[in-house]
Amino acid sequence: MAALIDRPEYLDQLIQNKDVDLVKIVTGIRRCGKSSLLDLFHQYLTDSGLPDENILHMNLESLRYRNLTDYLSFYDHVSGHIAKTGKTYLIFDELQVVEHWEKAIESFRLDFDVDIYITGSNAYLLSTEFSTLLSGRYVEIRMLPLSFREFLTFYEFESAITMEEKFQKYLQFGGMPILREYRFNEARSIQALEGIYSTVVLRDILQRNHQADQNMLQKIMLFLCSNIGSITSPNSIGNVLSAEGDIQSGKGRNIAGKTVDKYIAMLRSAFIFYSVSRYDIKGKQLLKTLGKNYIIDMGFRNMLLGYRDADRGHIIENIVFLELLRREYRVYIGKVGETEVDFVAEKPNDKLYIQVTESMQSPETRERELKPLRMIPDNYEKLVLSMDRNYITSYDGIKALNLIDWLLA
Repeated sequence: MAALIDRPEYLDQLIQNKDVDLVKIVTGIRRCGKSSLLDLFHQYLTDSGLPDENILHMNLESLRYRNLTDYLSFYDHVSGHIAKTGKTYLIFDELQVVEHWEKAIESFRLDFDVDIYITGSNAYLLSTEFSTLLSGRYVEIRMLPLSFREFLTFYEFESAITMEEKFQKYLQFGGMPILREYRFNEARSIQALEGIYSTVVLRDILQRNHQADQNMLQKIMLFLCSNIGSITSPNSIGNVLSAEGDIQSGKGRNIAGKTVDKYIAMLRSAFIFYSVSRYDIKGKQLLKTLGKNYIIDMGFRNMLLGYRDADRGHIIENIVFLELLRREYRVYIGKVGETEVDFVAEKPNDKLYIQVTESMQSPETRERELKPLRMIPDNYEKLVLSMDRNYITSYDGIKALNLIDWLLA
């Protein structure tokens, strides 16, 4: 087996949840490192002195388990391998191949002294029937592709390469761990991303949604990729695609919007896109209309659209969004009067307001970015992130930070 690459932030989350009576579910897009994380956790258990018979680790996509297709055969197989003494750690990878696996999982919890860890590549792991059965009895650990900080430890760079050049590579190639094997070979990297992307589309989306049209899914995916960080609604996307003849609007004007909504939900379920709601900062309420969509990894966007430096403002906004998720914030788009704040990021006892822009050098841009922040009446931290490196670190109490410094802070 290839040497495992440590992802300490995620491993720590598993360790902190160890022996807590909740099922630990690691979710995330295919190939973002979930199986490796379970391998790392297995290694951690072994290194802590746990005997092998107290660890049962199964990847259900392996043909050795080809007969365990339903929850009864799965339950019987696992029951026969549970240790006679002490707690058994059950680690299941790609569990979605077992039909009604959630019934078996719940039964293991009731019948044996076990601690359970599972992964799957799609949100059907957290689908309604499962959530109902295990309601309140699981903790979800959401795994994302590499952060910029992780990217720097994953790859080896020549010593002459500047931090800005490394960041440029990150914007271009993204953070899917598998790409490390290609050492920034563009053609091979694109091929690898195409492979992952088509697996996600074919297996995680189309196989589960028999009514879905692959062509339509691709069109909506391309539209979202081209409009990252732009405020859109399913209706507005539907109208654009209808005008191009891609969706039949029918007599009821809204069919297009509903269709688009369904497809975006599929992309969210496969962890390719995140949708973010708008929040009225002064009125302190979530708005039902007009959100933004962000992609899970820049590599996919560049693979689909080609890498264009012209979109850097939106690309870096996407990077900031993912970093806020990694830092365990709940993220919204802020609305203040008629203006927008890129991100309102909340934790139980903390809040951040963030604007993201390529540069603050021009007075017009500076005014545009600072105005919404100045209008916010509370005293939580307000930040502007840009690619600038200059000596001005604050405007009337609004902090100005270099994006790379913030990512590495």
